[in-house]
Amino acid sequence: MKKLILLFLGMALAAAVATADAATTVPPGNRNSVQPDIPGASSRRTQATNTTFQAKYRKVYALLQNDADLRAKIRKAAAAYGIDPMHIVGAIVGEHTYNVDAYDRLQTYYVKAISYLSSKLSFAYHGEDVSDFIQRPEFKKCAGADDSYDLWECREQVWNRAFRGKTVGGEDFPNDRFGATFFQPYYAGQTFGLGQLNPLTALQMSDLVHKVSGLPRLDVGDPNAVYKTIMDPDLTLPYVAATIKKSIDAYRGIAGFDISKNPGLTATLYNVGNPEERAYALKAENDKRRAAGEPEKLPEENYYGWLVNDKLDELKALF
Repeated sequence: MKKLILLFLGMALAAAVATADAATTVPPGNRNSVQPDIPGASSRRTQATNTTFQAKYRKVYALLQNDADLRAKIRKAAAAYGIDPMHIVGAIVGEHTYNVDAYDRLQTYYVKAISYLSSKLSFAYHGEDVSDFIQRPEFKKCAGADDSYDLWECREQVWNRAFRGKTVGGEDFPNDRFGATFFQPYYAGQTFGLGQLNPLTALQMSDLVHKVSGLPRLDVGDPNAVYKTIMDPDLTLPYVAATIKKSIDAYRGIAGFDISKNPGLTATLYNVGNPEERAYALKAENDKRRAAGEPEKLPEENYYGWLVNDKLDELKALF
């Protein structure tokens, strides 16, 4: 009898764990029948270079189509992080369609990566290096963070709460993102490389990439190495994969959605950033919907992710 009771308890516990781990699978494809509006900044940037979104898409498509080594590197990075290669492809295609043109050859990215070793870069705002800035007492709460992702997430939250758009100690700070303020040595908003990563994202993913891919941890005090990592395809692809993996895990663990079958959604999150914050917001909205007897809202793609899903069959054919 005792064994029977223990058996039933074990089955009940297993069922509870399975229920807790269950997530609603978001099906492939777009939730929006037409492409959401493309931001004016993206349109202006494209017009300024006398090209079109379609031409930029075709250029990055050709890069993928003509370079078997690049496709092999994408497959390898995807396998290491347990994601479909189309998630990495979607991020690359979206960035080079709506952000900057792709280079014609992968080799150009390697050349650019080497050039950053001889540049003198710094992560600073008005002469204050970010390494010194994060020693301010407001950041003390972040000292106990377990890994680089939590550490830099905490620091970004402190920036938003205590400094962004405020005057602190007689110094005015811009109403702008932490990454745009301290981590763009050339001009605000600039990203680099095949994955168009920004330095703050790379720093966040440093521990995960070190654990999975064995690459050296990044040091905020060595901006040149950070930028070389962003530009070098062999180094940056694991960071792209890690960023996407974090988004998938956040939406499963926080919002209860499995987005691993929808590259347009992971591309959207790659574009907009802050996946955990967005997952919590979606969870809060769906909690209210359930309380009101309304159906839950599925995650939706933006203009960037919409293109990825729309072109997915064509992109899959390359692999």
